[in-house]
Amino acid sequence: MPPGKLIRIEGPNGTGKSTLLRLLARLDAPSEGRISGAPRTAYVPERFPTALPFTALGYLTHLGTVHGLSRPAATRAALEWLDRFGAAPYARTPMAQLSKGSSQKVAVAQALLADPELLVLDEAWTGLDSAARAELERAVAERTAAGTAVVFVDHDPRRLAGAPDATYTVHDGALNLRTDQGTSPPTGPHTTVVVRGPSGASLPAEAIRIATRADETTPGTHRLTAPASHSDVLLRALLTTRPSWHVVSVSQETTTPSEHPSEAESRR
Repeated sequence: MPPGKLIRIEGPNGTGKSTLLRLLARLDAPSEGRISGAPRTAYVPERFPTALPFTALGYLTHLGTVHGLSRPAATRAALEWLDRFGAAPYARTPMAQLSKGSSQKVAVAQALLADPELLVLDEAWTGLDSAARAELERAVAERTAAGTAVVFVDHDPRRLAGAPDATYTVHDGALNLRTDQGTSPPTGPHTTVVVRGPSGASLPAEAIRIATRADETTPGTHRLTAPASHSDVLLRALLTTRPSWHVVSVSQETTTPSEHPSEAESRR
């Protein structure tokens, strides 16, 4: 699990995907082999226990302090993530009284509030409304751009389409790398951003990590392509760096990131 990489795990039900993720999260110990490395890890389980003697805010604040945050910092982080996922109105609601969707927002928030080095997501999008699903995709892009390794399972094959650096399939007790990603460019909607930078400036490192392709079209002008789910984070990286970059254009493409837009146009 290299830093900053996004890994997808696929496979039929019952093949061991959740077991693999629990091993990565260090919740289970392997009966054979070993797991090396000890990154700061956060985990969103497939089934989140809701019958806990906390309010949503109290639970997140408690976990934030477990992760080493001061209590005021943990409370601020908890409120920020609850707000981002649209759950702020339920901050002081007992966990046992939350709906499944609201409980899932708390489950996701607890994994993100302490900036993990490894983020493990087991069907984390299940139960979330469309706005919260999109927010989680943005959060994944932010974490990978910041160097967090993310591994996820999701039943929707369109989830983060085009974004994973590698996809593994669990089948017959084995984990296999899907090699077509190494020979074929990833599919799915991509966003193309054309930017112009200050004289002599290099592209921000965060933007380079997010982009699946970066071309300097003329001196100082670059065309960056990234999965559509990562576009907000890419733009933020370009606009918040100092001095900031000028965004010339933003467009969504149905082409693959290996194609130049002119190539796609001639193909159409």
